[in-house]
Amino acid sequence: MAKAAPEEQLRLLELQAYDSKLNTLRRQADTVRSSPEIAALQTRVGSADGELVLANTAVRDLERELTRAEDDVQSVVVRLERDEKRLNSGQGTSKELTALQSEVASLSRRRSDLEDIELDVMERMEAARSALETVQQRTEALRTELSALEAARDAALDELERQRALVQQERLEFSQGIEPSLLALYEKTLAKRGVGAARLFHGRSEGSGMELSPGDLAEIAKAEPDAVFMCPDSGCILVRSADWGH
Repeated sequence: MAKAAPEEQLRLLELQAYDSKLNTLRRQADTVRSSPEIAALQTRVGSADGELVLANTAVRDLERELTRAEDDVQSVVVRLERDEKRLNSGQGTSKELTALQSEVASLSRRRSDLEDIELDVMERMEAARSALETVQQRTEALRTELSALEAARDAALDELERQRALVQQERLEFSQGIEPSLLALYEKTLAKRGVGAARLFHGRSEGSGMELSPGDLAEIAKAEPDAVFMCPDSGCILVRSADWGH
């Protein structure tokens, strides 16, 4: 059985307090990192980005469709102007001029139809651009909100890290005053059990929250003050307080 002066064993409770504080800071940092609010907002930003891609694609497609419609109208306009010029010149046989009049009338109808198509595309493109602007504004607002939350998260993590580093340094300085073999036992127990030491108070282990059996308490009562006991339930070092018994 390991041995250490009672006052040395009591120092382990102070060391455990440092480790408990470090554990608390780690849990707080984990909670901050896994913010459900940020995760939900990231999902919304991802959805908005997808909508933005679709809206941009719709506008580009309509721009190409409008270009084709404009080219079709311009092609008919060029032919119509050419035929009207020939018709107005009066040159050609009666049959040729009659055919030309028929073609001009056909081209005029075609021009009207194509201009209607062009107008329809322009109206749809105007609606698509308006939709794109709405999606862009919504996406920018979500990104601004996300940036603010991420900045607050990072600031909180920085503060927790500052506190962790301070506690870690204080722990290091405090642990240097503990008897090396006892410290080694504590560190080994901490690594294995998650708790290095706990108080035995009124027959109850604060490491497990359980009362010790009468047999365990009787063994402790018979032992020397420098004997080091382990909690039978949690496995941590059991430090006897002044009121350790019932």
